Amino acid sequence: MAAENHTLFTDFIFLGFSDRKDVQQGLFVLFLLVYGITVIANLGMILLIKINPRLRIPMYYFLSNLSYYDVCYSSTVSPKMLADFLSEQKRIPYNLCAIQMYFFGAFADVECLILAAMAYDRYVAICNPLVYTIVMSRQVCAQLVAGAYIVGLVDSAIHTCCTFQLSFCKSNVINHFFCDIPPLLSLSCSDTSINEIVMFTFIGCVIGCSIVTVLLSYSYIITTILRMNSAEGRHKAFSTCASHLTAVAIFHGTLLFMYFRPSSSYSMDTDKMASVFYTVVIPVLNPLIYSLRNKDVKGALKKTISTKLCSR
Repeated sequence: MAAENHTLFTDFIFLGFSDRKDVQQGLFVLFLLVYGITVIANLGMILLIKINPRLRIPMYYFLSNLSYYDVCYSSTVSPKMLADFLSEQKRIPYNLCAIQMYFFGAFADVECLILAAMAYDRYVAICNPLVYTIVMSRQVCAQLVAGAYIVGLVDSAIHTCCTFQLSFCKSNVINHFFCDIPPLLSLSCSDTSINEIVMFTFIGCVIGCSIVTVLLSYSYIITTILRMNSAEGRHKAFSTCASHLTAVAIFHGTLLFMYFRPSSSYSMDTDKMASVFYTVVIPVLNPLIYSLRNKDVKGALKKTISTKLCSR
């Protein structure tokens, strides 16, 4: 890491996905549709949980927070990306690049930890149902969410400060569509070895804690489910966990692919495709996964729709 910042540029330029106008216009329509669905589906999930008394339990409290962070997470990248599809030069000021990186990293960390909290919630609900309401009280749930938020803000501040203390004197052209750590490290003319160690260490701690919590929770959950005498009980327990496991596998798998490789092995074109997946696709998948694979959510949605239709 450089002792001083000798950056010669006041802004950065994104290369984006393509120079062809027809391709950019097509991508604009596609990603606008996906972003619109992301916002509507996640805000709809939050509203559904808020108005339906049956969904006012810890599992859905965490799910409503996950939906909120999905909207924030996607909104740090998608609006700028959509605007760039329609502009000749995809510029972002130096300071705004730092702000985008900070909030993107913070929301990504929070989402990672919320998924871990949801795994712990399922463990308590299935393995210790008699003390579930005591262990997962409203106060405990609020503390878990607040803790995830604090960790995300602090962790992202460390990465952003470390990255923007580097000197960027080679080029200001980022072979990406948003300000992320790996493409910015590749632009630096400073020694980035310490930055890579910081990235692996801190992101590793956040993702590692989340993965360990998920694995331990589900190892106990699976053991408990297999001991159940009722086939119907086993099926119900598995069905409540399937949607969460799907979301965890997709999110953590993509993050591990993106951030746990040495900088020499980065292929920016491959990374752009992976980044699209976890910045654009995952936020729209989460509400669909939880609504299509969860009987309580489907039941609440049908009841809400039928109530609204009958009231007319």
